[in-house]
Amino acid sequence: MDTSSQASLATLAGFIRKVQWVAVALAIIWLVSKLSPILTPFVIAALLGWLGDPLVDRLQARGASRNVAVATVFAVMCLILLIVLLILVPIIVRQVSMLAESWPQYQAWLTNWFYDKLAPWVQSTFKFDLVGWFDSKHLVEMVREHWQRVGGIAATVLGYLSRSGMGVVLWMANLVLIPVLAFFFLRDWDMFVERVASLIPRESLATVSKLAKDSSDVLGGFLRGQFMVMIALAIMYGAGLSLVGVKIGILIGLIGGMLSFVPYLGPTSVVLMGTVAALVQGLGWKGVAGVGVVWAVAQVVESYVLTPKLVGDRIGLHPMVVIFAVMAGGTLFGFVGMILALPASAVFNVLLRYWVDRYRHSEAYLGTQEDETVAPASHGTPAAPPSQA
Repeated sequence: MDTSSQASLATLAGFIRKVQWVAVALAIIWLVSKLSPILTPFVIAALLGWLGDPLVDRLQARGASRNVAVATVFAVMCLILLIVLLILVPIIVRQVSMLAESWPQYQAWLTNWFYDKLAPWVQSTFKFDLVGWFDSKHLVEMVREHWQRVGGIAATVLGYLSRSGMGVVLWMANLVLIPVLAFFFLRDWDMFVERVASLIPRESLATVSKLAKDSSDVLGGFLRGQFMVMIALAIMYGAGLSLVGVKIGILIGLIGGMLSFVPYLGPTSVVLMGTVAALVQGLGWKGVAGVGVVWAVAQVVESYVLTPKLVGDRIGLHPMVVIFAVMAGGTLFGFVGMILALPASAVFNVLLRYWVDRYRHSEAYLGTQEDETVAPASHGTPAAPPSQA
């Protein structure tokens, strides 16, 4: 067999391997989409095990056995979770009760705002009768005209409500499963890594190991830093809104802090909910200004202190990419997709940097020596005459 035939066979074999890898990736994506309802506790437990594994390794390096190190880290994680629950649950219950008691005031304020502010503005700007569209007679007439479609929607809603009881049971089961699965992931994490590494082709092991380490470092630093930023923002929002006089300020702060992992969503929710709460309570524009001051101070602290110190540019993704990743993950794979969106984005970013680096060192980017000598002439610059001996 001549050299050209061998090269063709090698190229064909490489193409077949790439097709096989693409098929495996598509099969995994399809499987995740089908199993997403039951994957939530496994994904959360795997993240907890991955985050706790470095601490276990440090304890082992100091002479502790694997079982003792795992038991210690797991106990500390459970203790932290228990303390957080003991502190937060009573506060959240009080805040929700306060919101339920004042809900008639919110309802009355929203009704007045709709009829006195929003509807007249829509009428004058767009020449559209918003009040008439929401009138009961108009709604009944619309139901009569589209009763079949409404019946289908009602059947869907009733079906969802009938399944909601089972959904609650599944969520409770997932909550019980998470600590159990987290313990096993924490105990056997190194074994899982070794088994996956044993399946990687030997010629690619060094490259894959480096990419995996870079992805783990990027993602671990980002998640730990972002979690601390979320806690700090929740405290600042809650304490600031409470000082301003917003009764449910702590609840709004907790919501804003949890949503801050999606760029702009957390601050926007704090401004909207805080403004409505201040107006409903009768704090007036001074209360709204206070909400604005709390928001501005928190944003300055986050932008110039918290994020640079705790998170930095570890994930290296534009905020729009993060928003798209979270929304796309939630749309494709539900809650599991939202959890996996940022880890997948971080890994993809590491792989993209690797591919770009390889491309910039490739012949396709640098060109051949002949191209480099011809390139100046193509820009209209005459080549230098050869020197005379």
